[in-house]
Amino acid sequence: MACKSVITIGRQYGSGGREVGEKLAAALGIKCFDDELLDRAAKDSGICQELFENHDEKPTNSFLYSLVMDTYSMGYASAALSGMPINHKVFLAQFNAIKKIADEGPCIMVGRCADYALEEYPNRVSVFIYSDLPKRIRRIADKYNLTDAKAKDAINKTDKQRASYYNYYTNKRWGDISSYDLCINSGILGIDGTVEMIARFVQMKESVKKDA
Repeated sequence: MACKSVITIGRQYGSGGREVGEKLAAALGIKCFDDELLDRAAKDSGICQELFENHDEKPTNSFLYSLVMDTYSMGYASAALSGMPINHKVFLAQFNAIKKIADEGPCIMVGRCADYALEEYPNRVSVFIYSDLPKRIRRIADKYNLTDAKAKDAINKTDKQRASYYNYYTNKRWGDISSYDLCINSGILGIDGTVEMIARFVQMKESVKKDA
């Protein structure tokens, strides 16, 4: 049965969320959007792509910073947003890009508050992937050739940024089970087991909806 869902993946740093998304997309025969979301948002909005990379899941509340960075913007297409700080423009550009991509058909989107942007979509399946800290430290240390201490610092910093970004722009809490349809510990199931679990959940959800 062909997948009919748009699957959003929130993830702790080091839990393997991106790899899960890519493998799940391959298994379901659909596209996975991670950094590609930034490319699409930049193209659609006309805002310099570098700004999307600088603001990627990192809330910046400094008015002065926003004012300075706004001079690098190529000018958002909508005049209604012309007076907004650049961090808000970037978020809304991503928000719009996420909706456009979802309207094009089933896919997987990693991070960027995609679950919030698509919360009114009946075919959305929101997933959060987490893992025990020791396992995440091992994964990041091995992947980037870091000491355990530096890997732990990177994990704490990245998770804090992602949580702040998510909590700032949505009405939900990052990592809170009530914010998602499914939460999975990839440290227990492994990458392949996590992919299989999500695929089964999506199939069951689509089947239940069909029978309702």
